[in-house]
Amino acid sequence: MLKRIIILGAGYAGIEAALTLQKTKKTSDHIEISIIEKNSYHTLLTELHEVAGNRISEDGIIVPLKDIFKYTDVRLIKDEIQSIDFEKRTLHSESKQYPYDYLILAAGSEPNYYGIPGMQEYSLSLWSFEDAVRVREHIKSIFYKASSETDPLRRKAMLSFVVGGGGFTGVEMIGELALWVNDLCREYDIPRNQVRLVLIEALPKILSNLKDRNIERAMNYLTKKLKVEVLTNSAITRLTSDCVELKSGSVIPTKTLIWTAGVRASCLTDDIELEKGRTCRIHVNEFNETKNPNVYAIGDVSAFISEGHTLPALVEVALQTGKNAAKNIIADIRGKEKQPLKPNLHGVMVSIGSFFAISDIMGYELPRLFSIIMKYMVNVHYLFGIGGFELVIKYLRHEFLDKRQRKFLIEEHYTVRSQTFWLVPLRLFLGYAWLMEGIRKVQEGWLTTAMLAGRPTDANTSASVTETGEKVFRIISDHTPGWYAWIAETFVIPNALLFQILIVLTEIGLGIAFITGTFTFLAGLAALGLNINFLLSTGLYETSWWFIPAAICMLAGAGKAFGVDHYLMPYLMRQWRYIVRNRRLRLFLFR
Repeated sequence: MLKRIIILGAGYAGIEAALTLQKTKKTSDHIEISIIEKNSYHTLLTELHEVAGNRISEDGIIVPLKDIFKYTDVRLIKDEIQSIDFEKRTLHSESKQYPYDYLILAAGSEPNYYGIPGMQEYSLSLWSFEDAVRVREHIKSIFYKASSETDPLRRKAMLSFVVGGGGFTGVEMIGELALWVNDLCREYDIPRNQVRLVLIEALPKILSNLKDRNIERAMNYLTKKLKVEVLTNSAITRLTSDCVELKSGSVIPTKTLIWTAGVRASCLTDDIELEKGRTCRIHVNEFNETKNPNVYAIGDVSAFISEGHTLPALVEVALQTGKNAAKNIIADIRGKEKQPLKPNLHGVMVSIGSFFAISDIMGYELPRLFSIIMKYMVNVHYLFGIGGFELVIKYLRHEFLDKRQRKFLIEEHYTVRSQTFWLVPLRLFLGYAWLMEGIRKVQEGWLTTAMLAGRPTDANTSASVTETGEKVFRIISDHTPGWYAWIAETFVIPNALLFQILIVLTEIGLGIAFITGTFTFLAGLAALGLNINFLLSTGLYETSWWFIPAAICMLAGAGKAFGVDHYLMPYLMRQWRYIVRNRRLRLFLFR
């Protein structure tokens, strides 16, 4: 009998659950996997500040669901669920009903305004794709209006930007805004000292989940480098269209308050008759099950208790609860024992603009540079898991090539985009040169006679011809490094013929690769490696010095224009995703 599994929500937890079910299921399980989501895309919530602060375009934080679930059996249903009937095991939207045998609640979370007067009406939340775009456009509009405002008090209020909440999202948002403000001031001819940036936190510290040393580093960067006012122990008591009122009685005139101070479970949980804790998160057991049979709750919507504490609303928690719930459903269908979730949280990272980050990974506080790199690596790892090479390439392009904020000198040059079409003549000529070099060596007998040798024993002996008239190719000269000479004498020269064959085949292979435009990037790396090898041994031929800059040019994807790579690379990326999703190869995979 077919078992219908419905996942409600396509956030981090829901997608992880769906992909885990897809990877784990067998034909004999007879299951149907459906995921219901009101949007047609998945939002990278951890990167919202980059759009709100105009670092990247909005396309950089959304992933179409059809791309994530391509080559899977997961049914995508675009709908918004209004209610759930647990007795009849049915979900209800405005116009449709969806019966289920197993239900995974992954509806996520939404802003929590804590009943603060005016907060919901006048603040700008930052918890969705639409929120990020709204914040960005509001800030641009405010600067435009302020540039022509003549009333000094109104202008001051316009140029005062407040972020409410000193947690991860709030700190990242104010950091991104601080960098963008420099660009906006130049664009609208507004002195930077007229802009006020304020971060408000009700607790005694910002980033209260981090260690004191990291908090201090973040505070120093925010206040000294970015000129942000950080107000701690400063609860907001009221918000109007013109000002923020604090518990201390002070008032900050402003037209902009970005609210990041808290989240609660999706409002869908309000009307669900399940046991709930603080912020309406649903209580679950060690298997991520609710009190209702065959109903699981994961991610931000669930309250999973571990060591006496509810797990925080983090991406890593969402992924682990999603995977555990999916595996337990499969175990239940197969009549096997369910496995309890044993949370293993590796740590957290906070980026404050493009050039500063702090992290606490498995108890270690990484230096600034490694924290920045780690943030990128975590995102790359996640995106590769849900979308393969395509999503990783898209992410890296947005982060390093298409950045919108003002770029420093080197960035201005390496991010210039140009058509690979203009590299075609160079690619063809480079390929011809490598092919001819390989063919010349074949004609000289490199495949049949050992010619590689070390230093000449007699100073009067030619470097290319011995006393008996035999041709040699000496790979050790006066400029050869000692370590390279040792490798050559120990491994290469005793196996000269083998290495000669490898060199000839490599040169011919490079020629064919460049001419046809096949695996051009890899061929460029191989060409660089071979040229470096020649430099270390004999030095480049006078006519071959240009091989190195030409090989570097090939790394720009020179095979994508009038080359096999134009078709091969997309095919291989599709094939990879298909193999990962289905554990088998599909040869004719053209779309």
